[in-house]
Amino acid sequence: MAEFLLLFRGAAAGHGPVLSPDEREAQMQRWMNWLGDLTKQGKMLGAQPLEATGKVIQGTRKTVIDGPFAEGKEIVGGYLLCKASNWDVAVEISKGCPILEHEQGTVEVRAVGQM
Repeated sequence: MAEFLLLFRGAAAGHGPVLSPDEREAQMQRWMNWLGDLTKQGKMLGAQPLEATGKVIQGTRKTVIDGPFAEGKEIVGGYLLCKASNWDVAVEISKGCPILEHEQGTVEVRAVGQM
């Protein structure tokens, strides 16, 4: 089994459509169901939303700036670390992500390398 990191961009960072309280609750339930199913299948290793603000450390001077400053659709709003036998399985896992219900939501799938 390999490990894959799924990065949620766009709508996960609060840049999706404006939802009513009932719609937000229903969307949160879809997330909880998806994550719960992955947990039951033994595929989820961890998942967390990320705050919209942070710090960026840059260059040889190690300059610290507020950030990240990216367009809304580029901001990483959260991640999921999962187990999958190969890329195809990891991509199939990502296709179940509720962020993909919104046109501006994306999931980036990355293999976790070995050190």
